[in-house]
Amino acid sequence: MWLFVAVLAGLYLLRRWHRERQRVPDLANKYVLITGCDSGFGSLLARQLDARGLRVLAACLTEPGAARLRAAASPRLQTLVLDVTSSESIAAAAAWVEGCVGDQGLWGLVNNAGIAVPTAPNEWLRKEDFVQVLNVNLVGLVEVTLSLLPLVRRARGRVVNVASMAGRLSFFGGGYCPSKYGVEAFSDSLRLEMRHFGVKVCIIEPGYFSTAITNTQTLEDNFRCIWEKLSEETRASYGEAYFKILKSVQELQKTCSSNLSLVTDCMEHALTSQHPRSRYSAGWDAKLLYLPLSYLPTAWTDAVLARLCPRPAQGVRDAP
Repeated sequence: MWLFVAVLAGLYLLRRWHRERQRVPDLANKYVLITGCDSGFGSLLARQLDARGLRVLAACLTEPGAARLRAAASPRLQTLVLDVTSSESIAAAAAWVEGCVGDQGLWGLVNNAGIAVPTAPNEWLRKEDFVQVLNVNLVGLVEVTLSLLPLVRRARGRVVNVASMAGRLSFFGGGYCPSKYGVEAFSDSLRLEMRHFGVKVCIIEPGYFSTAITNTQTLEDNFRCIWEKLSEETRASYGEAYFKILKSVQELQKTCSSNLSLVTDCMEHALTSQHPRSRYSAGWDAKLLYLPLSYLPTAWTDAVLARLCPRPAQGVRDAP
């Protein structure tokens, strides 16, 4: 019995391995637009796809970021400045992309642009702090996608949306986790709609990577700025020790992978494979910790995640 099951599992894995090795032909003539290419995943993916021979259209937030990328890539790579929170900037970018791709359409759209701060316990934040993150990570992603979808549909291409394991598990406050849950929901509905047009929609779910959390100084400044605006009552409830633990992100940084290619390899596969996956979990922490946790009963997941969170000074120790 077990031998039969093992043989079936082996055949399934072999078939999957064979399908995933099949590549899309004529990649040298396919255009891919990537947002958020100033640094991190976007910059690395742009250079990676450029080296593979694809025609990369790299959208950067700033001209200095675009200039750095052009200097590191081949003359084939083209850049544009794009603010995903500006409808005017998105409309101008869509018109520029259409002029580049012509009748063949846009093969790939990678929605990579995103921010993580402001982040803090939810009670510390204002509505504006949530909106700031949601406008970039979710609303901007939706508007960019809707503006370029006709070009992607024309090419029967791919939409690759960067979500996160924080789109499955919410264990810190602020707009980041809600935005990534929204990316998951938008991607799922879009995938069902676009399958009738031959367009594939893929979700990338990275675990903790150093670029995703931003640098240590940025987070410490984020916490300090928010802490100083809190009322005396709120500070007393959480305690100075809570704040010091929260801003000690050096320990958190040690758990983050710096191998960004674990993520960009998933993005590349989603764009170049004949049979891409609907979801890619990038990083061993995503595969072995966060993904399994997301399937456990909520009470079990809460018990595990609660051990990772600091305890406020006036919190109830054994809250039900």
